[in-house]
Amino acid sequence: MKNTKRSIRLIAALLTLCVAGTFPATAQEGLPQLPPPVQTLVDEGAQIRYLGKEHGLDSWLTIKNGKEQYFYVLPGGEAFLMGVMFDNKGKVITVDQVRRLREKGDPVLDSLTADANPTAQKNEAFEFKSPSEQLFFDIENSNWVPLGQPGTPVLYSFIDPQCPHCHAFINDLRDDELLKKGRVQLRMIPIGFREETKSQAAYLLATPNPQEKWFRHMDGDKSALPARSEINSQGVQKNLAIMQSWKFNVTPMIVYRGKDGSVKIVRGRPKDIGSLIADIGSRT
Repeated sequence: MKNTKRSIRLIAALLTLCVAGTFPATAQEGLPQLPPPVQTLVDEGAQIRYLGKEHGLDSWLTIKNGKEQYFYVLPGGEAFLMGVMFDNKGKVITVDQVRRLREKGDPVLDSLTADANPTAQKNEAFEFKSPSEQLFFDIENSNWVPLGQPGTPVLYSFIDPQCPHCHAFINDLRDDELLKKGRVQLRMIPIGFREETKSQAAYLLATPNPQEKWFRHMDGDKSALPARSEINSQGVQKNLAIMQSWKFNVTPMIVYRGKDGSVKIVRGRPKDIGSLIADIGSRT
């Protein structure tokens, strides 16, 4: 785990240096136009670099608050995807894109690699996250709200406020008092497949007491999660982008780290909640 965290810090630092000579995305002659949500990140101070075109998609790297994100813009600029790109053999194209960026000749990158790992050779390539670790990194950095007690084993799950399977899954945790007794903490990643549920999910992210509001909502209080159009839904949009970039299309979609250290996924309501809880190894 320590090596993984050090790897993540090193990648972020390296990528930050990659974009040390950044530029306003829309001001560079000859570059494609950014989608408005990505331009908003730039306006808020995010660093950005064009990674070229892959499989017909314009590719962008942004870094904000030390965290990198990758955007792939569909032809015509009407939509974009966020996440990493794979080819049809499972190779991570995004890794090659960033490596090519690093190999353009910036000498500071090699010196940073040596400084971060004194035993490394000057030109040793830094370690990239595996697809499963990239998934877990994306999930950890989504917009989530906790149910249960901190300091306990953690489950992450994409949740739609009106999804009956989500309600059933969380009731499984409530019926066995797994949340109350500190056996597990569920970190809900609210999304919405319709405008109404998207607004409810945004309200859940914004409210100062999400656990109370969520349980009231599950218990039939229709006023607990109002669908207010004035609530900023950017946090929900980010969650949806993460979900869609990994081709997840149902809720609940559960992600956790098992006792063996591997990243695991459960699609839909677990059939055996006890076995699931027994397999969780992450306490973060």
